[in-house]
Amino acid sequence: MIPGIDDGSQNMDQTIAMLAKFESMGFKKIITTPHVMSDSYPNNRETILGGLEDVKIEMKKVGLKIELEAAAEYYFDETLMVKIKEKDLLTFGDNYVLVEFAFHSPPQYLDQLFFEMQTRGYRPVVAHFERYMYYLGKIDQAIAWRQKGINIQINLNSLTGHYGPDIRKQAERLIDAGEFDFVGTDCHRIEHLMLLEENLHLPHFHKIGNYLIKNLVLQ
Repeated sequence: MIPGIDDGSQNMDQTIAMLAKFESMGFKKIITTPHVMSDSYPNNRETILGGLEDVKIEMKKVGLKIELEAAAEYYFDETLMVKIKEKDLLTFGDNYVLVEFAFHSPPQYLDQLFFEMQTRGYRPVVAHFERYMYYLGKIDQAIAWRQKGINIQINLNSLTGHYGPDIRKQAERLIDAGEFDFVGTDCHRIEHLMLLEENLHLPHFHKIGNYLIKNLVLQ
């Protein structure tokens, strides 16, 4: 949502168009989480929060009422432990931090990562659990993490089949079992929002409302 800093919006016009679409769909608040990856997207507090202020200025000019905040989606690489120890993470809500891993090979030292985060008062949120290929077909790891206070997030566009049928089914498993805490859109472009809007009639979108997902306390 912050233009030009990752694989999302590439300019302010795209950002404003997406925010206007979110608003027309009934969204009241967006928490954007740009990627932070040391190799591809070396974002930091300054690039994210500075970009956020630029967007807010433009939103005011065009009369958008939707609320916009920013945190980050941290990739588990060699720099993340340093950021944790320096307490230099952008959080949302009650000190929640969104983290993601490699999709095809399970990362090592995850227990240490979560321990370091929790002992410093951070509340980990595992991004798009349904997209990790090494967990497909089972949700035991999500259940185990939640029992340790680690939160699970689902991408809504996974339910549209955008990432394929296996990932859609995994998202449905999490929802059927109630083993998730947050949902996000993963909308990088307005086309993703349109896809989401076209599929809101699907049953698992309605099932989400049966659970007290923590999104509701982020208002």
